[in-house]
Parts: sequence; C-alpha cells; structure tokens
Amino acid sequence: MVCFPNCKINLGLHITGKRPDGFHALETVFYPVALTDMLEIISATSLSFQSTGLSIPGTADNNLCLKAYQLLKKDFPELPPVKMHLHKTIPMGAGLGGGSADGAFALQLLNNKYKLELGKEQLIQYAAQLGSDCPFFILNQACYATGRGEILEPIALDLSAWHFVLVNPGIHVNTKWAFEQITPGSSGKDLKAIMQLPVENWKEQLSNDFEAPIAKAYPAIQEIKDRLYQLGASYAAMSGSGSTLFGLFKAKPEASIREAFKESNVYLIS
Repeated sequence: MVCFPNCKINLGLHITGKRPDGFHALETVFYPVALTDMLEIISATSLSFQSTGLSIPGTADNNLCLKAYQLLKKDFPELPPVKMHLHKTIPMGAGLGGGSADGAFALQLLNNKYKLELGKEQLIQYAAQLGSDCPFFILNQACYATGRGEILEPIALDLSAWHFVLVNPGIHVNTKWAFEQITPGSSGKDLKAIMQLPVENWKEQLSNDFEAPIAKAYPAIQEIKDRLYQLGASYAAMSGSGSTLFGLFKAKPEASIREAFKESNVYLIS
C-alpha cells in the first residue's frame, strides 16, 4: 500500500509564550501544499525501513515512520512486521513539516492496511506523541493551530486558485537557536480574521516571528523574499523556522522562474 505525504506552509507564525513543559506556545495557520514524499508499506517477515531520494540525516531508528509503527504496535500487538520504503522529495529541516507528514501518513497507512479501525481523533492523539506538527497532517486541511501546534481548528481557506513557488536555499537553521532569538508575546493580530482578507492584503498584515531574526543572520532569506515579490508574488514569506520561502502567484509562473534562484531548490506547484 502506497501513500504520498505532502508538506505544509505556515501562514503567519507567532510565539506567544513559554509552556511549563519546556515547549513554546504558538499560533499559526497551517496550509497543505502538494509537494510530496512517497511511502510504501508491505507486510514482511521482519521490521525494516529503507529510504531513497534526498538523504535523511540520523539513523533509521529515529525516523518518524518507524516510530509510528512502534507506537501502534504497543497497543496492537497483532500488528505484523512490515517493510517501509520512503522516497524523500520534501527537503528536511526546511520549515515544511516533511518528516512530520511522513510519520502521520504512516499512522494512517497502517490503520487502513491492517484495519485497526482508529478514528480521526484517535489518530490525532497518536500523532501528537510523534511531534507537534504531526496532528495537522491527520486533518490535512487549512487549520488555525495553537498550543505547541497540536490544537487544531479547521478554517475556511481555499488557495486552490493560486500557484505556489517554494524556494529552499539549503540553509540549515538550528531550531533551538531560532527560538532563542524571539521574545514571546502577543502579536496583537487576529490570524483568523486576516485569513478572510484578500491574499493581496496579507503583505501588510501577516508575519512570521522567526523571519526577521533569521533573515538578519542569513541575508539570502530576505533576498529571496524580495525577489519573489519582484517576480509578481501577491504574498511571500518564510515557512516555520525556515529556511524555505514561498510565494503565492495569481498567474502560473513560467518555468524560467527557476533561473532567478539558481543557487536554491525551486518547486513550482499549481
């Protein structure tokens, strides 16, 4: 059985406080984007995991797909051994939630393949144990998120008429360092209300707390954002703690847009 875990972008991101458990409290809007990995799971005589495509740092034991299997195995001892094959396309450590998507989709694939009969709320609870972004990929629709990102409220937001350009400059941003650059507090903005405004109005209203300090440390971030606007984006921003930037375009960008970002990985998604 095969599935295609997709990535996400953050539309606005504010760090609102520090929680007693050590995590930061945040608010953001998650939106799914059709840049995907591929995950295949088949029954096997022993548990195994292999990957192709982009190189995944760390050991296989730390991969969220395997962790998803082990999480379910505790509650479903009859779950047979499986062979997992992940083909990685979504860049890692890029603010796109690719690893979180893989883990969440693994939960759903195992649930469907072996008829575990877990409902959406149960899958969300399992996903929350894998990581803060993972529950979003169970719903996989526009959501206003709070807490550490696991408290989700679906919202009416349809960007299907827009064209996405994702630009990943290959800059690794240390997440711990990124959080250290921010003083938590209220943004004074109503994210849900901003989402109801025309996309063209978002430039003056919608912000990511991580963007300014990261762009200061890595000037290429600001340069890419400025270039996206020069090329006609109605809205451009950094996703998550970076380093991927995205632009929303009314008209389908020409394939030649890649030439504007020769040093980066560019993904055109309609």
